[in-house]
Amino acid sequence: MGMSSNPYRGFRFPPEVIQHPVWLYHCFSLSLRDVELILTARGIVVRYESI
Repeated sequence: MGMSSNPYRGFRFPPEVIQHPVWLYHCFSLSLRDVELILTARGIVVRYESI
């Protein structure tokens, strides 16, 4: 009641790493593979299936 639930609880990556791919995907109409390539170039190794 006084505590708000954390929507990112239990995820492997911090919220910033989760929010950035979602933002890229929706704002720029990129494919999941494109988002995977952008994140890999920034040093975040993920598979497109996990985005």
